[in-house]
Amino acid sequence: MCCILCLKPLDDEKKVTAIILDALRETGQRGIISRGWGDLGSFSEVPADVFILEDCPHDWLFPRCTAVVHHGGAGTTAAGLIAGCPTTVVPFFGDQFFWGEIVHARGVGPAPIRVTELTTEALSNAIRFMLDPEVKSRSLELAIAIGNEDGVAAAVDSFHRHLPSELPLTPPPAPVEEERLDLLQLLSRYLEKCCLPFNS
Repeated sequence: MCCILCLKPLDDEKKVTAIILDALRETGQRGIISRGWGDLGSFSEVPADVFILEDCPHDWLFPRCTAVVHHGGAGTTAAGLIAGCPTTVVPFFGDQFFWGEIVHARGVGPAPIRVTELTTEALSNAIRFMLDPEVKSRSLELAIAIGNEDGVAAAVDSFHRHLPSELPLTPPPAPVEEERLDLLQLLSRYLEKCCLPFNS
């Protein structure tokens, strides 16, 4: 089952809905169409093997799909790849073009289809590409690799690599005198330092 989400901006929702329905029919796929911002599916007779969905969490929906087609936002792309779904990106803005190229370069989706170039033939070819067992295998391998990443550790390492080398990695030791003070005394000292100049 293909999941088709949030293709926007749409100048002609009826036309895009017809393209999606025709592509699903041509490829013999059941589909879930997320109405999304583009109000897809509102204007057509929807066949029994297509479900129109309002809002739904991607991390719940995508693992239940064979493949996904979406706008290519970073979060939606990540959710599809984490779920091991072959992905077609239909970009229209900003970083969506970048993510479409990354998906294609990794072999887990076809070349991105600009929303202005979306046709039944282009979408049908994209769906066929995503249904290839080798593409599914690469998608699952990528999902495992993403799952094995320690994103927090990688972010911290990257942060530290970009710090000036002369910056100490550990804080300097506290003066001996301050170590002996209890918490209330320390608080009192710091308040004196920051507040007294304004009161004098």
